[in-house]
Amino acid sequence: MRKKLLTIILVLAIANLLFTAFAFAQEGATATDTALEDKVAEVVEEVPFEQTSQSGGLEMFARKIVGSGLVDLFIQGGFVMYPVLLLLIWGIATIIWKLISLSYAKINLNDFLGKVIPLLEDKKYDEALKLCEGTKGPVAAVMHNGLLKVDKGIEAVEKAIENAGVIEMAFLEKGFIPLSTTINLAPMFGFFGTIVGMIRAFRDIAAAGEVEPTIVATGIQIALITTASGLAVAIPMQFFNNMFLGMVDGLVMDMQRGSEKMIETLVENK
Repeated sequence: MRKKLLTIILVLAIANLLFTAFAFAQEGATATDTALEDKVAEVVEEVPFEQTSQSGGLEMFARKIVGSGLVDLFIQGGFVMYPVLLLLIWGIATIIWKLISLSYAKINLNDFLGKVIPLLEDKKYDEALKLCEGTKGPVAAVMHNGLLKVDKGIEAVEKAIENAGVIEMAFLEKGFIPLSTTINLAPMFGFFGTIVGMIRAFRDIAAAGEVEPTIVATGIQIALITTASGLAVAIPMQFFNNMFLGMVDGLVMDMQRGSEKMIETLVENK
C-alpha cells in the first residue's frame, strides 16, 4: 500500500513539475516581450466566435485538466508540439511502469537472508526453495535458480546463479531506452521548432520589407515555446532516468550479496 501511494505521489510530482515549467516559460515570455503579448491578443480578437466555438472535445478536456494557458501555448507552438507531446506521454508511461516494477522488485535483503540462511545451514533446501518462490524480486529469483542445482555441486550452483543474474539484469534494464530516447529527442524537436520559428520570422520580414516587433512576433513566439517545451520534457525525464539507474544498481548489489552469502553458506555446510 505504501509503495502504491509513493508511486501516485511521484507521478503527481512529474505532472506538477512539467506544468510549472510551462507556466514559468509563459510568465517569462510575457514579462520580457510585451509586444509579443499584444500580437497574440490581436490574433485572438481576429478569430470569429463561430470558429472558436467549434473547438474539439479533446481540447476542451485538456483546458479543464491542465488549464487554458498551457493549451494556448501548445497551439501557439505549432506542429512541432505534437511530437513533443507524444514523447511526453511515452516518457510518463515508462516512468510509471518503471516505478512500479522497481518498487516491487526491492526487498529487505537482511530480513530475507535472516530467513533463508538458517535453512541452508540446516540443509533444508526444499524449505529454502519454497521461501524463494514466495518472495518477489530478482534476489530471490537468482537464489532460487541456484538452489535448484544444489544437488549437483557448488560449481553448478554458481553457473545457475550467473545465468539467472544475466536474465534478471535484462529485465531491470528494460525501459531505459524509451527514457533515453525521450531525453534526446525532446530538446532536438524543441530546437527544430526554434529553426522553424526563425524561418517564419525572417519570411515575415522579407514580406513586409521592414523590421518591426509585431512582424516577427509570431516566429519568435514559436521559437521560444518549442525550445522551452523540449527542455521542460527532457529535464524531469533525465532526473527519473538517473534515479532508476541508482535503484537498479542497488538491486544488483543485493543480488551479488545474496548469491555470495548463499554460496558461502553452502561451502561451509557441505
